[in-house]
Amino acid sequence: MTPEVAVDLFREALWLTATIVAIIVVPSLLVGLLVAMFQAATQINEQTLSFLPRLLVILVTLIVAGPWLAQRMIEYTQNLIMNIPLLIG
Repeated sequence: MTPEVAVDLFREALWLTATIVAIIVVPSLLVGLLVAMFQAATQINEQTLSFLPRLLVILVTLIVAGPWLAQRMIEYTQNLIMNIPLLIG
């Protein structure tokens, strides 16, 4: 395996990981920001108030985007396994 191939595999894996994390984390961050703005406007200083909406948004995101994310991971793994003879030789 040449260094270029190893770097390309690592780049593809890193991009897939970043995509999966972004799809899950970004909606949670946006809801957390909205709840924080609401808390600042109403002066409610409850720490647990932002936890439940973020948790629900992550759950809904996983339900909606989960099959697509799993399919992307399966495709990457299948591609990696099928190309083992080409990568080694």
